[in-house]
Order: sequence, then C-alpha cells, then structure tokens
Amino acid sequence: MKEEPNVNVFILDVDGVMTDGKFFYSRDGKIMKQFGPDDNDGLSLLKPYIEVCFVTGDRKGFEITKKRIQDDMHFPLHLVSTIRRVEWIAQRYALDQVIYMGDGIFDHYVMKKVAYAIATADADPLAIEHAHYVTRRTGGNRAVAEACLHVLEKFFEPYNPEALPNEQIKLSGEWAV
Repeated sequence: MKEEPNVNVFILDVDGVMTDGKFFYSRDGKIMKQFGPDDNDGLSLLKPYIEVCFVTGDRKGFEITKKRIQDDMHFPLHLVSTIRRVEWIAQRYALDQVIYMGDGIFDHYVMKKVAYAIATADADPLAIEHAHYVTRRTGGNRAVAEACLHVLEKFFEPYNPEALPNEQIKLSGEWAV
C-alpha cells in the first residue's frame, strides 16, 4: 500500500494544529492552551511506522506546550522560528522524506519544500493552497487524528476500524487497551 515518496518523519506544528490556536492570558501572561481530543491516539497508531516530532515558535508558551507534547505524550518538541523552519528541518532531515502539518501564515514556506504537506481545515489560505491534503477537521478538534489516519492509508497500512489496535501499540495511556 506504500506510495512514493518514501517518507520517514512527520513534523507537526503545535499551535493551531494540536490546539485551536487560542492563547489564554491573565495579567501575569500566557497561562493556558487548549489541546483537542483523539490526536494522541491517532499519533500512537502512526508512531510504529514513522518518526514523529513537534515544532513550535511560541517561546512564551513553550513550557505549556512542553507539558502536553513532551511530558505527557512523550514526543520530541523543538522551539523553532516560524520563518526559519524549513532551514531547521533541512539541517536534520531530507526534505523529500518529510511530512509536515501546519496551519499558519508562514507554514507555506515549509509546505512548498517537503515531500508531503497537510493543513488543517481552518488553516491560513496560503497553507491550504500549498497542502497536498486538507483535513475536514479544525486544529485542536481531531485534525491530527484525521491526518494520522490519512498518512497511514496513503503511505503505510490503512487503519482497520473493525479490529482493536494491536496491543503492542501504546495508546494515549489514559484510555489504553
């Protein structure tokens, strides 16, 4: 079922993809982000097939993002400039083997250079224009889970909803099989 290009890493922007892109502030500064449901389970299904890592340009909210992505979900997280992201990726991975998912006004710079690009349904029009696939769901509302099922079907083995996930695959941990 595998289809060219041969991809080996799935890099996801965090804000607007894993979250709805909104930040909550108090007088002390940024205090909260809202992450959506099912995305970690989708990533758990995909993880045996491809390396997964996250990037964020949100320096002020990095500790909030780190708590969810790195501490709870156990995925690598990197603080990377939104406008220098393609250079950062090219220093670590072959661009023709990268799947990138984003939503922001600068994400099209990356989407034009990688093997395969995914945008959320509510992404900036430039991101949507340069994406190979646009999710039906919005960021922070199961868009990543949908993207994971799409990537499984397009590049690896389709998810079979008639069978329980392999017990060897660790799901989110909170509702694990």
